[in-house]
Amino acid sequence: MGIHIIKMPDIGEGIAEVELVAWHVQVGDMVTEDQTLADVMTDKATVEIPSSVAGRVLALGGAVGQVMAVGSEVIRIEVEGAGNLKEGDLVPNGSPARIEPAQATPVSVAKEKPQEAAAPAPAPTTNRASAPAANGSAARNAPATPAHHRAPGDKPIAAPSVRHRAWELGVELQYVPGTGPAGRISHADLDAYVARAARGIPSGGSDSRYLERSDEEAVPVIGLRRKIAQKMQEAKRRIPHFTYVEEVDMTELEALRQRLNTQHGKTRGKLTVIPFLARAMVLALREFPHLNARYDDEADVLTKYGAVHLGLAAQTEAGLMVPVLRHAETMDLWACATEVTRLAEAARTGKAAREELSGSTITLTSLGALGGIVSTPVINRPEVAIVGVNRMVERPMVRNGAVVVRQMMNLSSSFDHRVVDGMHAAEFIQKVRGYLECPATLFVE
Repeated sequence: MGIHIIKMPDIGEGIAEVELVAWHVQVGDMVTEDQTLADVMTDKATVEIPSSVAGRVLALGGAVGQVMAVGSEVIRIEVEGAGNLKEGDLVPNGSPARIEPAQATPVSVAKEKPQEAAAPAPAPTTNRASAPAANGSAARNAPATPAHHRAPGDKPIAAPSVRHRAWELGVELQYVPGTGPAGRISHADLDAYVARAARGIPSGGSDSRYLERSDEEAVPVIGLRRKIAQKMQEAKRRIPHFTYVEEVDMTELEALRQRLNTQHGKTRGKLTVIPFLARAMVLALREFPHLNARYDDEADVLTKYGAVHLGLAAQTEAGLMVPVLRHAETMDLWACATEVTRLAEAARTGKAAREELSGSTITLTSLGALGGIVSTPVINRPEVAIVGVNRMVERPMVRNGAVVVRQMMNLSSSFDHRVVDGMHAAEFIQKVRGYLECPATLFVE
């Protein structure tokens, strides 16, 4: 038997270090060739590290959240044959040089009392397959825990029939004490709770909804969330933001969009507002090319682009990502809609390639129905402008001396005030507004 060391590969693009964001194996696991061992994150995307050999995991080279240099040791695997461990990596007794087994960094740590948080962590298991059995055994032998003493975030355990009946009765299971194994709630527990409530007796002698809480939760900021935090901090630290808000009457555009979806939705796909906004920005940028640009504030160089590579801020479970709609100037409404849908799905599922998450020249951000009235979007550095879309609502407006109901929406946009004057920013947004309020002009050259 030999030992094979897998090192952090050169991911390219001049990347010298990456962050370890997930392990897919543990010490003692058997792995196969090409099996994913870990996920690492660059500034732009998550990359999987595969195994080049088959064997048994001996040691992990880092903990989740650790920044590792390209070429550093990722994992040691015991393999059939000689392996690739060099003599220089051996200690005098001939055993492999020791690297510390990685302990998984918890995503969140909940504690009821300070002294409980300081308790030593359990020794790492050497066989991942045995962990569920052990945990299950502990759960079965654990005493029943009253619902109002459940740890924060713990969900009540109950059969689907119990949950359905509780829903019909209007009872929140979180407050129902369970007497079954691991605090499982039965129909009898539900009956007892309802009977106590009918007599005005709170569960456990006091209303659990008003109990004093002293729990805390420490959440390590790692992975994509750490990258977002770093980029937001750099953007706000280095860019003097100027935010400009304007309202837009979307009534005519909404009527057009609904008519197009009625006529062509089944054959060409449904249109959202995004393709119209993208087209309006493309046309407006022809008159304001210095807004479709990237500013190198170290070299003091503003690079203006003819191509509109539109960044689309997308919320995912992992955090904010900005896939790029490349050459938006070449797309009609349906081509734009199709590509926007594809990019959003790739971002949500974590399948977006690195090149799909970089190279934008201006960004469009929208929170959809949660867009609020006004926002102050943060510029996607090194770009110089970002256009934010707020919620569309019906409002009474005065037109030709009469009060009428119109579909109104605000645009909240931010600009780099070092290279964009306030007047130019306002003129650009007014141009976008003009295209949106008279949508026929989107198609007239």
